[in-house]
Amino acid sequence: MVEISAQLVKELRDKSGAAMMDCKKALVEASGDAEKAFEILRQKGVASASKKASRSASEGLVVGHIANDGKSGALIEVNCETDFVARNEEFIQLTKDLAETANSTKSASVEALNKQSIKGTTVAEHVTAAIAKIGENIIIRRAALEDLKGKEGVIGIYVHALGGKMGAIVTIEADKKVDAEKAAALGRDVAMHIVSAKPQFVSKNDIPAETIENERRIEAGKQDLADKKPEMREKIVQGRIDKIFAERCLNEQQFVKDPTQTVSKFLAASGTELGAKLEVKSFSLFILGETQADQNGKGDE
Repeated sequence: MVEISAQLVKELRDKSGAAMMDCKKALVEASGDAEKAFEILRQKGVASASKKASRSASEGLVVGHIANDGKSGALIEVNCETDFVARNEEFIQLTKDLAETANSTKSASVEALNKQSIKGTTVAEHVTAAIAKIGENIIIRRAALEDLKGKEGVIGIYVHALGGKMGAIVTIEADKKVDAEKAAALGRDVAMHIVSAKPQFVSKNDIPAETIENERRIEAGKQDLADKKPEMREKIVQGRIDKIFAERCLNEQQFVKDPTQTVSKFLAASGTELGAKLEVKSFSLFILGETQADQNGKGDE
């Protein structure tokens, strides 16, 4: 039998939220393969792909910046060591300056942003100087850029008011020019929904075939379907798959400000009011300190 370390069990528990004993049993069954063990836990109904027991404990801020014309915007996550520094005015100003620089220079990655100029030096050197002054390690963890690239529409940004721990940025295209003020409010509302509902994709068309097949395999392997006839089992599996991805796709989620309609219907109604057809093209959602495995990813990827 493969030896299962306590660390491996803990990591699976952190990822799945399942009990330690369930995690150990799954790892034994999977011969130590953590990914396979996670699938086993999901099939047994004791783990969920959308729920995590814990997240890494990084401090810092998620900060956004939109251009004056509303045609581009940037969202960044900047980490520090303590919440005390995260609430420090110098650190807060630093993050605002970095977000503005990311947007003005169209930097869609940390690597690109670090090379840009800011206040007479490079961003990398500017952060190094801030580390020396503030006295804590500071890291630009990630950056996302949304840009209408000459098309009509709006960029929406929302950062959760409680501590700047979550934020989203979204590109909404329009087929004709729309009222800037109303469009800005619309963009913020959709970004706020993303922070609240945490979608992974814009629509079902954006879901990779591999992801769909993986979910299908997990659902088909669940114990409550073992006694079902093949045709009935397939029908139930498809229904569950549709429900899973309806919950993960922005357009199909119930709009947080009006749960009687989906986001796509909200956009359609808003478009009628603004006299244009509106469509979400992409988005990014940052949750402070989440691991790579936790990240929802960019909405159009």
